[in-house]
Parts: sequence; structure tokens; C-alpha cells
Amino acid sequence: MAIGVKVVSRPIDEVSYVRATLGGMKRTLRHVFEEKVTTQYPEEKESISKRWRGTHRMHTTEDGKAKCVGCGLCPSVCPANCIKLVTGEDEQGNRYPLVFEIDEFRCIFCGYCQEVCPEEAIHLGRHYENAEYSREGFVYDLERLMAQTHPVCEMWDPADPKGE
Repeated sequence: MAIGVKVVSRPIDEVSYVRATLGGMKRTLRHVFEEKVTTQYPEEKESISKRWRGTHRMHTTEDGKAKCVGCGLCPSVCPANCIKLVTGEDEQGNRYPLVFEIDEFRCIFCGYCQEVCPEEAIHLGRHYENAEYSREGFVYDLERLMAQTHPVCEMWDPADPKGE
């Protein structure tokens, strides 16, 4: 059985490497002469989207306690396994978190913890300037989460597909 070879003819005007190279150089030269836009970061900050998901934040009740009821949904839904939750119960039978920690290094900022929370206690904020001197500084405990005051993320609403 013989193997057949198919020869494909390519028109030179479609496959010219010189033409493609000149087109790329033309595009590069056009960008060289355009006005550059540089943001001087610490002094000037560009606005970020209302849907930006940054550092976590725990909402509190009127008396200053965490709104979290220790249901355990956020650690179970977290794909990065970065939430540690140990719950306790008071005399009236109300559950509350004894230990609530989020490891911001492991977190992928997906927003599942915010979506699944029945009490709307945990939220992803719009804060993105996180700098610490040690890795332990990126493990946010309950007190630090409640002390966060930055604005929270406004998740995407399916009724508003453009996000306006």
C-alpha cells in the first residue's frame, strides 16, 4: 500500500513573511510615538471595580459581637481550605465562633464564603494593599476581621449583566 502525499500550494501574497514582519514593525512604531500613561501609585490611585474581591471582613451586630453563628458552611465550601472555624455555644443555645481564622496566603478570593453565609457575616472587601513583615500577619483572626472597616465587595447580580 503506497502512501500518498498531498502538495498544498500557497499563494505568495498570503504567506509573505516580509509582509508580516513589516506589519509588526509598523504596529510597534505606532506605539512608540503614542503618549504614555503612567500612574504615580502611592499618590494617585485609580478606581477599582465595585466587584473587586480583596481582604476579608466580618460584620458585627449592634452590640459589637460577630454576626457569625458558626454554621460551618464557609470552611466546607472553601476550595483553598483556608478557613479555620471552631464553634461554641452559650447558655441560651446560641452558637458563635470560638476560633475563626482565614489564611490570606492560601485564599484564592473566590467569594464562595460570602455567597454561602446565611447571616451575611463574612464579606470580601475592596481593600488590596496588604503588606506584612511575617507570614503570620496574613492569618486574620476574628478580632482582626471585625476591626476591618474598608468597603465590601458588591458581588455580580445576574439581573444586571453589565454590572452597572
